[in-house]
Amino acid sequence: MSTESAVTAWLATQEEAMLKVLEAMVNTDGGSYDKPGVDAVGRIVRDFMAAEGIPVELVPQEMYGDCLRARVAGGEATSSGNEKQAIVLMGHRDTVFPKGEPERRPFRIENGIATGPGVADMKAGLVMNMFVLAGFQRFGGAPGPLVGLFTGDEEIGSPEGRAVIEATAREARVVFNSEPGRPNGGVVTGRKGGVFSIFDIEGKAAHSGGNFEAGISAIGELAAKVTALHALTDLARGITVNVGLVSGGQSVNTVAPWAQGQIDLRYKDPSDRDEVMGKIHAIIERAHVPGTRARLTIRGEFLPLNETPASARLFGMYRDAAAESGLAVTGEFSGGCADSGFTAALGAPTICAVGPVGGKAHSPEEYLEVASLVPRAQAMARAILRLDRAGL
Repeated sequence: MSTESAVTAWLATQEEAMLKVLEAMVNTDGGSYDKPGVDAVGRIVRDFMAAEGIPVELVPQEMYGDCLRARVAGGEATSSGNEKQAIVLMGHRDTVFPKGEPERRPFRIENGIATGPGVADMKAGLVMNMFVLAGFQRFGGAPGPLVGLFTGDEEIGSPEGRAVIEATAREARVVFNSEPGRPNGGVVTGRKGGVFSIFDIEGKAAHSGGNFEAGISAIGELAAKVTALHALTDLARGITVNVGLVSGGQSVNTVAPWAQGQIDLRYKDPSDRDEVMGKIHAIIERAHVPGTRARLTIRGEFLPLNETPASARLFGMYRDAAAESGLAVTGEFSGGCADSGFTAALGAPTICAVGPVGGKAHSPEEYLEVASLVPRAQAMARAILRLDRAGL
């Protein structure tokens, strides 16, 4: 029996086991700022790998969930002569949900649909990666070493995990990022980059009735800045600037002494990032209301995932491999951001959203199509085995 037949046949028997691990993960708290919770999800990963005889390197993180690198040995030579050997299966363990969410709405399956916090984004993708690694650990035959990278802070821009991702990408032959497959079964071949920042404005308090003229309104300044920031949006170029959160003021009868806004910038072309950020800095520095002062702080950032000839070959090969699992896969562009941009920026051919199919992420209605777990795992296994054939 060929390696492909052995691995895919074994995966075909693992749906129940996959769902058991997925249930444990979903029912474990793991919001990005809950380091103990994200690390508890990590222990589920480590226990699984230990049972399969797969070594795991723990990369400690100070503020957020520790990073894990699982490694399955494989062939050390490629017909393409690619010196970057690691075939990387990537995913994040953190979710966007507050502590206690799994208790409020635990893992559930009804009519072939699984629900629960993070069930699709992206704990199902983690489970899929784990079982693909286990398949190759059991049967061998991988065309190079496999690295399963499990990070802990993607939902907030990977402030600590980025360095680990980039170090892994520098040695990567290809990267499969197992974010949830699109609701139509597609995968993501391109993503926007994003910069997430916050600006704080200082004004001067004064009684709005008895001493109005002595005040300097930070909220008035915020309003002018929001208007100017939104004017930077250029849909034709794929650039959007959105102030999505604002706050400020002391009381309704006080000229506002402070205000704050949070900015979401999205862009396609890497060169647009510095251009637009320069304009944002200029808007924040300019005082529309005399006497106000403002400062800008970048809180998180993702790089864009742009298709290259190599990543196009990777997608084409994955599409063909998926077809043999009975999947009709298309490539899509997404305005959302992901860790796949970091690996692509370092030259590693990358495709994203190869995880099981789901939708409505970041909401109480988030769901996973249970029937997609095994076929998507089989598609990844076939794709891994065909890297040499694709010249990757």
